[in-house]
Amino acid sequence: MGRFPTPSGSRLLYTLYNSPRKSSLSGSPSPSPASAALLGTFHFRNFSSGNLARSNEEKEPWWKESMQKLRNIGISAHIDSGKTTLTERVLFYTGKIHEIHEVRGRDGVGAKMDSMDLEREKGITIQSAATYCTWNGYQVNIIDTPGHVDFTIEVERALRVLDGAILVLCSVGGVQSQSITVDRQMRRYEVPRLAFINKLDRMGADPWKVLNQARSKLRHNSAAMQVPIGLEEDFKGLIDLVQLKAYYFRGTSGEEVVAEDIPADMEALAMDKRRELIEVVSEVDDKLAELFLNEEPISSTDLEEAIRRATIAQKFIPVFMGSAFKNKGVQPLLDAVLNYLPCPVEVNNYALDQTKNEEKVTLSGTPDGPLVALAFKLEEGRFGQLTYLRIYEGIIRKGDFIINVNTGKKVKDIQEAHAGQIVAVFGVDCASGDTFTDGSVKYTMTSMNVPEPVMSLAVQPVSKDSGGQFSKALNRFQREDPTFRVGLDPESGQTIISGMGELHLDIYVERIKREYKVDATVGKPRVNFRETVTQRAEFDYLHKKQTGGQGQYGRVCGYIEPLPPGSSTKFEFENLIVGQAIPSNFIPAIEKGFKEAANSGSLIGHPVENIRICLTDGASHAVDSSELAFKLAAIYAFRKCYTAARPVILEPVMLVDLKVPIEFQGTVAGDINKRKGTIVGNDQDGDDSVITAHVPLNNMFGYSTSLRSMTQGKGEFTMEYKEHLAVSHDVQAQLVNNYKGTKEAE
Repeated sequence: MGRFPTPSGSRLLYTLYNSPRKSSLSGSPSPSPASAALLGTFHFRNFSSGNLARSNEEKEPWWKESMQKLRNIGISAHIDSGKTTLTERVLFYTGKIHEIHEVRGRDGVGAKMDSMDLEREKGITIQSAATYCTWNGYQVNIIDTPGHVDFTIEVERALRVLDGAILVLCSVGGVQSQSITVDRQMRRYEVPRLAFINKLDRMGADPWKVLNQARSKLRHNSAAMQVPIGLEEDFKGLIDLVQLKAYYFRGTSGEEVVAEDIPADMEALAMDKRRELIEVVSEVDDKLAELFLNEEPISSTDLEEAIRRATIAQKFIPVFMGSAFKNKGVQPLLDAVLNYLPCPVEVNNYALDQTKNEEKVTLSGTPDGPLVALAFKLEEGRFGQLTYLRIYEGIIRKGDFIINVNTGKKVKDIQEAHAGQIVAVFGVDCASGDTFTDGSVKYTMTSMNVPEPVMSLAVQPVSKDSGGQFSKALNRFQREDPTFRVGLDPESGQTIISGMGELHLDIYVERIKREYKVDATVGKPRVNFRETVTQRAEFDYLHKKQTGGQGQYGRVCGYIEPLPPGSSTKFEFENLIVGQAIPSNFIPAIEKGFKEAANSGSLIGHPVENIRICLTDGASHAVDSSELAFKLAAIYAFRKCYTAARPVILEPVMLVDLKVPIEFQGTVAGDINKRKGTIVGNDQDGDDSVITAHVPLNNMFGYSTSLRSMTQGKGEFTMEYKEHLAVSHDVQAQLVNNYKGTKEAE
């Protein structure tokens, strides 16, 4: 295996990977390069290795041990607090980086390795969706957590996949705005976490200041698990407050961890900090509190078990320290992942039952239930699409059919894996966020109701030659993110991309440049307005055209009216004709004509919704009537009666959550009023003011920049679509005039 002592799990992968003969472990031929790439990336539990056979004899379920030795974690951090370096060191000490280089060097396989340029090659394992490594006989899957919170769907998906997380904080910078955002997301999705104060070797490092910030700003109930021996240039090692040992990291890369007695001059501080740790944990753990109050001796095992219980219950956040760059403190952090973060069975996961109107169903999380798996990330590999699946319940067996609940398609699977594991499969055509089951249940892990996009941009490649790469990029992004849509503007022929906000679309334009090397020109962002009618209006229109030969004849009568509020559909067509005034074979053409007309209202050319069209009468001609004649009659009838129905423009209104320091509250609230927003909530959270407001999206352009300048970079906001509401009269008049002006200019 090379330089690193690797646990047996990796050896199994290694045997499978290298053996030209049949593997003695599985009795199956060695895999193809494509599946070998998977085995190099992920650990598949080998079902034929005796576990299943023993399950009848023993009371313990066969999967218990393998589930307890599994961790799915994420590492998230503020930019520049050392997440990349920490992840790299984790992979180095677990022997993973060494393996990856070996695997790639042997036959050039690897999901994305070769297409990376040099700077990104170092970060490859971090950028891929999940990396598998082994530590002390445990399997640890490190899942990438997105840094930007604008992709609410993507963030939700990443956090659903995690069972626990490490929040990295910088010992100099402390708790910064992004740390607050990331922590808030984790709290919302109930992810147990550890904190790691990094960069203790830097000038101005102060872990105790950062610990107090975590308590005040993040509302963490936390305490230090370690005390650093020296700081800045003198940072030598760490004192473990649970085991009461001093650890030093020797060797060229800190790979030798040496345990010694605590230095005499630090004993008093260590005992003081240990007492503080016990006090904080006993406040949230009854068992430890009993020992503490009765003044009984507390062993390191008692303390470790109490910390694990409190961490998994999200009542306590243990704080570790170190310097990833200087190779100090990473191995104890890995031990902490095993000791304090939950295994898949200790976390509550739920699915949505599609047969019961998305009712929540709690999953057992064990391999005994029906199969439920989520495709949480897609990657374009050399062999096609690589799909990462997190299995929440049940087992995938070789050759079984699994069903994509979102599309209804059947897929024959080639892997074997069970609940709690993360697997990567090739050749499964699906979108990110799709759920797979064995067909016995109709569950989805995420809601099937995807919000409508609220903003559009026109984009086109600068050079004609890059059209292929451009469309490839757009197709991939649509599969990855259901809130990202692509369409064509019928009038200008431009490609229009739509999404959930300015930043959302900016990031995709940036990715087209960075990942596909396509320079694109971007038009002005456009808000997706809608139009609707407010009162009933009658129509009676005769379309008659006489030319040489067959003419055109079609008459339609009826009315249009607004749909009642809360309707599930946005367009309804009803045929109320009694008798055969219009032959029934022409009715679909009439409906098609009305639908086409509703695609573009006459106020500002945006789609018309929430309308019902009722056809009550009409007339036809034995020779001249045709589908085309009736379709045109419907289009003209709609346009003619539309103004009589008092149309209004609807604009997307966003739910905006702001968190700003109290001293900037007045300025920010005044700015929201200026943007025609309505403040619906104002709370205080420590030194921050939390404002909730409904603001028209059209008035939110460039908001992130102006919020930054109003709050000296300390304010942050999230924005999600709430609903479409009618605009005021003056705004409507302005929009209509602008639309007329552009029409005339064309």
